[in-house]
Amino acid sequence: MRALLSIIINAVALWVVTLILQSHVQVIPFEDSTWGLIGTLALFGLIWGVVNAVVGGFVRVVAFPLYILTLGLISFIVNGFLFWLVGVISDGIGFGIEVSGFWWAVLAALIMSVITSILGGWARGADSKLKSDQRRREE
Repeated sequence: MRALLSIIINAVALWVVTLILQSHVQVIPFEDSTWGLIGTLALFGLIWGVVNAVVGGFVRVVAFPLYILTLGLISFIVNGFLFWLVGVISDGIGFGIEVSGFWWAVLAALIMSVITSILGGWARGADSKLKSDQRRREE
């Protein structure tokens, strides 16, 4: 359930990023319909999660000295690289996202991080409220 929620939050965040950076980050759906766009965004969310977990974990371990040296600012570059990498992977599949350049990927990753944090916090808050309401009803 948590993985599905993560995919949905990432898909919504990408959708908002494509609205903000329309000319530089574009979604290329596998079908010209609303469901094709939703499926493409969901696939992006899935690929983003896998790349972030597998490649991102490795890159963060290897770049640990740079994290210390730059006081964590290298994380913007790492997340931009991962966003760009997901764009390359999805382009290889034939649909997904198209990013104008690396620095646009860095900006898109920054915006996506902010939106994901907001949506994730909202989802956790709603989940904890539901659980506390259930506990009150059980008592």
